[in-house]
Parts: sequence; C-alpha cells; structure tokens
Amino acid sequence: MKVTKHKAPVQSEAVASAAGGSIASWMWLAGILTALLVALEIYWPSIRGPFVFDDDYLAFRDPGFLERGLLSLNPSVRPFLHLSYWLNLYFSGLEDTFSYHLWNVLLHVANSVLMFLAVDKLLQMVGEERGRSRVLAAFAAALFLVHPVHTEAVAYIAGRSESFSLLWFLSAYVLFLYKREEGIGWMAALATLVLFGAAFLSKEHTAVLPALFVLTDACFSKDGAVAGVRRNWRLYAPMVAIGTAGVALVARVLMQATTAGFKMKDLPWHDYFYTQWRAIWVYLKLTVLPVGLNADYFIPISRSPLDHGALFGLIGLLALAGAAFYYRRQFPLAFFGMLVFFLLLAPTSSVVPIKDPIAERRLYLPFLGLMLVVCDLMRRWKAPQTIQYTVMGVVLAALSILTYQRSDVWSDPMKLWADTVEKGPDNSRAQFQLAMVHYTRGECDVAVDRFALAERTSTKKDYSLYLDWGLAYDCQNQLAKAEEKFRQAAAIENTAHVRSLIGMSLARQNKPGAALEELKAAEALDAAYDMTYVYRGKVFLLMNELDRAEAEYKKALSVKPTSEAARQALNELSQRRGAAR
Repeated sequence: MKVTKHKAPVQSEAVASAAGGSIASWMWLAGILTALLVALEIYWPSIRGPFVFDDDYLAFRDPGFLERGLLSLNPSVRPFLHLSYWLNLYFSGLEDTFSYHLWNVLLHVANSVLMFLAVDKLLQMVGEERGRSRVLAAFAAALFLVHPVHTEAVAYIAGRSESFSLLWFLSAYVLFLYKREEGIGWMAALATLVLFGAAFLSKEHTAVLPALFVLTDACFSKDGAVAGVRRNWRLYAPMVAIGTAGVALVARVLMQATTAGFKMKDLPWHDYFYTQWRAIWVYLKLTVLPVGLNADYFIPISRSPLDHGALFGLIGLLALAGAAFYYRRQFPLAFFGMLVFFLLLAPTSSVVPIKDPIAERRLYLPFLGLMLVVCDLMRRWKAPQTIQYTVMGVVLAALSILTYQRSDVWSDPMKLWADTVEKGPDNSRAQFQLAMVHYTRGECDVAVDRFALAERTSTKKDYSLYLDWGLAYDCQNQLAKAEEKFRQAAAIENTAHVRSLIGMSLARQNKPGAALEELKAAEALDAAYDMTYVYRGKVFLLMNELDRAEAEYKKALSVKPTSEAARQALNELSQRRGAAR
C-alpha cells in the first residue's frame, strides 16, 4: 500500500534554512498571532455564553468537586480533561464562563498550528516543494481554524473533550512524523507514548493513534511497510502493551456506560452501524457545504440495511473508497487522507452505539484526513497564483462569517434551541430543551406549551419531561395539573425526587396528611435525598409546627451538608421566630 512519491525541485536544507532564517521566526509569530486574533474574533459572540445542554452534567458541576482536589478525578473517566475543568473552576468558579470558553479557543488555535505542521510534513513526504507545501498547509490549518462545523467543539464547553484530546493526539503524531524516517529514538518514543497517554486520558476515541502510525509507515516507507514498522520498533513494542491495557479499559467503559456502548437497550450495534452509513454522508456534506448546522440532529435509526436508504449510503461510501484507491497513484495524499478520515471517524461511526448518531464535534478529529484530500486537489490546480490566493481568501472569509454567526447562536440557550427546533420541529428533545429555557427564565406559560409539544413529538414516555412539565405548572400555581404530571413521571420511574414533589404539591393544595404520606414514601425510596426532609419541614411549617420543621431541615443537612435549600429554610424559620417575638 505504498504511496507514490512525486518528484519535486530539489532544495537543500542549507538553502532552505538560509532562505528562511530569522524571517521564518517572524512568520511563525505573525501566523500564530493572526490565528489567535481571528479565532477570538469569530468566537467572541459565545466567549461568555452560559453552560448549556450537557455542560450541566459534567463532573465539575457536582458539589464538592473543587474541594476534593485531585481526588475528584476518576482515573477511568477522562482525568486529563476533567483536570482542565478543575483548573477553570478553581480560578473562575461557576459564575463566569469566560475562562472556560477562552481555554477552548486557545486549544483550537494550538490545534490549528499542529494541523499546519502535520499537513506540511505529509505534503513534503509526497514530494511537494517546501514553499508550496507551506502555503497549502497554511490554507488547511486556516480552514480547520475557521470552519463553522467546529463551532460545537469550540463554543460548547463540553466540546472541549474534542479539542483537548486532539491537542495531545496531534502533538504525538507530529513528533512521530518528524522522527519516523530515520527510526524513532528512545526519547522520542517515550515522548510520543506520553502524549498518546494524555490524549487517551482526555477522550477514548484517540485510541486509534497507533493505527495511524502504522498506516503512515505502511504508506510512506521507502523500503516497504514491514521495514517501516520494524524501523520504529522502539515505539511500537511498548505501544502494544499499552494498547492492550487501553483496549481493556475501553471495553470496560463500553460495557458499563448508558449513553454509549453495548449496554444501550434501544440501540443495538447493528442498527447503529446501518445508521452510520447515512450519517457519514452528513459529515461530508457539512465539510463541503456547512449550512444547516444543528446542535441536535434528528435522524431516524435504520433498523435494517434497507431502512431509510442506509444501503444506498453504504454503496456510496464503497464507491468513494474505490475511487480513492483507483486514483491512489495520481492522488496519493488524497488516498491517504481518505484512509485517515475513515480510520479516525471509526470510533464514533462504526459498531459502537452512541446515544446521538450524529454530532458535529465528532468531525474535529477526522478533519485532518479531509484536509489532506483538499491539499492534494489544490496542489494539482494549475491556475495562476493570484487566482488561487484570491479563491483561498474568499473561501476563508466566507467560512469565518458563517462561524461568527454560528458562534452567536451558541451564545444563548434560547437562540440555540430555537434554532434547533426550527430545523427539526419533530425533535422532542429539542422541544424539551427549549421548554426548559423558557421555564428557567420564568416564562412558565410558554414552557407549558413547549412541554406539550415535546410530549406530542416524543416516541416514548419520558420521566424528565413529565417532571419538569409539572414544575412549569407549579410555577403557574396550577397545582392539580402539576400533581398530575408528577404522578405521570412517577408511573415511569418511581423516585424519591418525584414522590417528594407530589408531597409538596399536595401540601400546597392544603392536604397535609396526604403530603406527609407521599414524603414518607419518598424517604423509603432514598433516605439520602435531602429535599424530602426540606419539603416535609415546609409541610410542618404550614401546620405551624415549627420545632418539627426545624428538625426536618437539620436532618436534610445531616444527609447533605451542602444543601442550600435546607440552610435557606433554617434561616427563614429563624426570621419567622424572631418576628413572632
């Protein structure tokens, strides 16, 4: 599978060095500074955007995460990634999201620089002249920097898993590219392994890096694939042992996770695989024509190869791969790029089920392969340089505008979910998220209507939907309707949370006896749920039994010392007693 290397004008290292010299340093500085300014400009609308969607479920949002220090980092769940969040939390808290977003932007800029280094080296490996390779590599890096499909990975705080893992992934790959030809030494091998470990401990999909090393050696070794692998044995030998441990860890996670892996009840691996035959075409379309970007794609699952035209998607992918293979000698880097694209996309677009079949941020890692395809096509373009540079500039400017606009959408949850609902009115989850935004802003009448839309578009009964719908009715003081929705939620999943809400709703309807019965049931379900005691204290308060109310609030603090609701209730009780005196 050796890639043909085309001849290019010879230029010695000495000449190249003399031509660059100190100017190269200035160009590096100017390029990085320009990339930083451009990135800040296009992502500035979302630089102070609030936590949205899965941001609220990240580990650093848990009470006590900061106080526990490094003990908060679960070694089996992306500890490097969560260390970065811990640092944000330490310096900025939860009130100001600026540092969280700034980290994401800086990581994106750093990845653009690494993208330049990788593409430049690969272009030279297929024989491209150094000056031209740098121009094309700079264009590829700029495309990566300003492409709107990456907005989710950059503007979305939870999207940092992509940029942070890619930082270590590309660092390891660049080191490998620049050291592999002569046989990687022990120190370089050790550094590469450390960087690979950091990538894997940031996100598991980077486990494909060793395969990328082998693929690179197989395609670009002058004396054959086997000789290339043998030459870099210092890297591959320890990587086999590390890779075995990594595979075991990934397998363990996949067998335990509820939103990804083989434990998902409603999404078997073969249905997910069929669906990805269609999903990959969405990724390719978004790369070429980045319009219709969506925070939550509503894509029906293909339950068979013929369902929703999945088979036609597979035929198209096979035809694309066949064309790349057929023209591999004329377009060696494009062929390698397609292999890289499919390899790096494989962890999320093959047989391992993930709750969301499509997510734009999953293009962040495999984008390297697509940029190699672009560069191979560009290097064959025979138009005058003026025209080429003009086209490059126009493309980059247009993409920058689109990214700025998309960043603005991510700056506000209302804009984000209104945009998502507009593009997918039948998307129940998007309707639910938009309802929640209205609810949190006190627009409870609108929230109630949105929850109704979410129910009508849902294919199954959802516990959270009915629970939050009940809260919206409670906000409107429609207590009977709130109780009805809480009971519908309890019928789906009988938890202490919802039973305690039923109890509080009954209390507000002046039914203290029934309320206490529900709260007793809630305590039986989960004695460690603090709000059960807070609500029971409020019931006793309504009954004017202040001592019993105080005892319940204190019990809430005993099971959860950080309970703000219990502390506030005790303060209010103290003020009430003071006023009575």
